[in-house]
Amino acid sequence: MKILLVEDNLAMQTSLQRTFQRRGMQVVTCGDGARALDRWQASLPDVVLLDLSLPGLDGLQVLAQARATGLKTPVLILTARGTVGDRILGLNTGADDYLPKPFDLDELEARVRALARRSSPAVDADGDAAHEFSGLRCDADSGAIYFRGELLELAPREAALMRAVLAKAGQAVTKERLSELVFPGESQVQSDAIEVVAYRLRKKLAHTGVQLVTLRGLGYLLKASA
Repeated sequence: MKILLVEDNLAMQTSLQRTFQRRGMQVVTCGDGARALDRWQASLPDVVLLDLSLPGLDGLQVLAQARATGLKTPVLILTARGTVGDRILGLNTGADDYLPKPFDLDELEARVRALARRSSPAVDADGDAAHEFSGLRCDADSGAIYFRGELLELAPREAALMRAVLAKAGQAVTKERLSELVFPGESQVQSDAIEVVAYRLRKKLAHTGVQLVTLRGLGYLLKASA
């Protein structure tokens, strides 16, 4: 799961980013309302956590512009403005949920996962993630990767790469797109960084019979061994 966190309080931004990353999520951060919409469109998050009091552009203005441009990502507003009027205004502008500060981290995580599940089409009738390929499966709630029911021990970037190619199993995913997903918000990533992550992932897939194949000029894809 990828979260876009729009929060100008650096201490809270850092704390929430570390918390969600420890819980297996990718986090893209933005502290400026004027840049939030561009970051939203570029990162394609599963859930947006949006503060209302932002420099450059108010959070409600960001939300209104996002909805006007067709962005349907679920939005959870985090704000110290806790009055009923503020909540109604936020929901009427297009927010999906509202959590006043201060809040409990476990409750925040539960609400984030609920929004992601509600909006995700990739869940089958049994509640499992639809992203499955040759014994590999991505859990819809945690984002963890399993092979025939056994958890694969993957580093966060390896797991991010795995989720990306598993969602497009049998199809090539470009290195540029994978770099965006594996190194979100990092602008100084070297061109061969994704190759290093792919190399490590290949070693951990060696026993599965599934190969991570490099297609020159196209990217990477998952392929079941013959």
